[in-house]
Amino acid sequence: MSATPQPFRPRRRSTRLLAAAAGVATVGALVAALPASAGESAKKPGHQQPGRYQDVQLLSFNDLHGNLEPPSGSSGRVTENQPDGTTKTIDAGGVEYLATHLRQARKGNAYSVTAAGGDMVGASPLISGLFHDEPTIEALNKLDLDVTSVGNHEFDEGAKELGRLQNGGCHPTDGCYVKGKKFKGADFPYLAANVLDEKTKKPILKPYWVWKKNGVKIGFIGVTLENTPGVVSAEGVKGLKFKDEVETIDKYAKELEKKGVKSVVALIHEGGLPASSSYNYDCDSPGGGDGISGPIVDIAKNVTPKVDALVTGHTHAAYACTVDDPSGKPRTVTSAASFGRLYTDTTLTYDRRTGDIARTAVASANHVVTRDVAKAPDMTELITKWNALAAPIGNKPIGYISGDISNAGAESPIGDLIADAQLAYGKELDPETDLALMNPGGIRAPLTYAAKGTEGDGVVTYAEGFTVQPFANTVNLQDFTGAQLVQVLKEQVTGTNAASPKVLQVSSGLTYTLDLTKSGADRVVTDSILLNGAAIDPAATYRVATNSFLAGGGDGFTTLGLGTNDLVGDDDLAALEKYLLATSSATNPIAPPAANRITIVQ
Repeated sequence: MSATPQPFRPRRRSTRLLAAAAGVATVGALVAALPASAGESAKKPGHQQPGRYQDVQLLSFNDLHGNLEPPSGSSGRVTENQPDGTTKTIDAGGVEYLATHLRQARKGNAYSVTAAGGDMVGASPLISGLFHDEPTIEALNKLDLDVTSVGNHEFDEGAKELGRLQNGGCHPTDGCYVKGKKFKGADFPYLAANVLDEKTKKPILKPYWVWKKNGVKIGFIGVTLENTPGVVSAEGVKGLKFKDEVETIDKYAKELEKKGVKSVVALIHEGGLPASSSYNYDCDSPGGGDGISGPIVDIAKNVTPKVDALVTGHTHAAYACTVDDPSGKPRTVTSAASFGRLYTDTTLTYDRRTGDIARTAVASANHVVTRDVAKAPDMTELITKWNALAAPIGNKPIGYISGDISNAGAESPIGDLIADAQLAYGKELDPETDLALMNPGGIRAPLTYAAKGTEGDGVVTYAEGFTVQPFANTVNLQDFTGAQLVQVLKEQVTGTNAASPKVLQVSSGLTYTLDLTKSGADRVVTDSILLNGAAIDPAATYRVATNSFLAGGGDGFTTLGLGTNDLVGDDDLAALEKYLLATSSATNPIAPPAANRITIVQ
């Protein structure tokens, strides 16, 4: 294990740019009347004293994943409920617009703090990922981000690289990207309260940070999901121990209280799922709100009442809900979807007398990062600079498609395409390769047909391919028995995947039925599993291509970590590029796969 990253060293921040404030919707019926002095200063002849109550604006977002440019396709849209009961989609996202919206929201709010819920980097498009996410850190500095928790993707390149993003320095192998300019690192602290160095037993980065202004003090504790080792490559979390989220937050909330900080916000990279995909769905509405489900609910119900609000992430969902704390008191739980499409505006009313948040006065709502506002010039300049460096690689054509290849659905057209590409590459390495399996979480975007920039319709560039598969996993071949292969398919809906199935994308020739009306492993209809029309023989040996993440048992597919006769090939994006170049041309583009290999019964 490399040396533990050095602690965060704050640098002088630039003055915030302030612009038009966004209104904040009340969550449920929580807003209670406050004394007339709330949010105001008590005035006396000749001088001015702060009033008892001070409104603090908390702006937050999560799961940016290096999306500096506006995301394409469905990744760049949000759904909005309309007053008449219909819905509409809105194009959203892009840091040029996010910066403008945040600066407008801060206008008139002297007490404003901006926080994030992790996964700021990792699985990033080429403009950021090609440069190990230095461009995203630069953008977040310009956004005046104050603090963020780590997410699982902050560990994609390991703890040492995370430490470099925090404290600066040029990349150890790629060096400095701009001649004579050293990467400065983040102006904000990354918080990793539940991520310990196995040797020292101490957090690898700061566990908490305290925002202070004119006597107002709010502590922020940052954690990532305890199961980070299950969703990150083994190399990325080598030498690290991930502790329970609730236990960790409770520990540091007590420590903050001992230091005189009674107002606390938890930044948690774990999330939930609302009943509606609309960003403005009122999950607390009487008789109509169904709240949220998922791992964050148990965390929210059990985290100490000392914590006043939870900013969450990971699921890429949008919600501004309340969940009762252990004392039965409602507490705000928010998430702003992903890719910079939304931001959350929360009002925390700070009681100067008690030093705590007047919880009945908390109000929170999500707002769309629309693209109908002026672009922030400093962000445009940043994007232009990094695009110029990436262009020689990113603009290279690697294939042609006849229509959008979607990333939607349990089995997606893009998933089928990637699985087919890995099968074809596997057969080059070993003609005995039988099939390929791809994890859905490793597919980060669709391929879109429409022109982008100077690209012609239907042209797939290297930059687009990189956005789809940014992890630089290798394609690995392993042998499994037929019985093990069936067990792998059952692991899609059992174990850690029981509550939220992870449906593997399968190569051409493998077909089966997934019956979601049943429970447990029975959801995989065993006698429906066919390979090239023949039933799987439990005793036979099958040669399977997967990426290195799955080959290590990632995403709960422990059986895939038991393969034999390993053969490690090139990276998965190279396999996709090779497949597209071999099977498509401008006059004979690839059509979107039908996504009909898995029959889903619901």
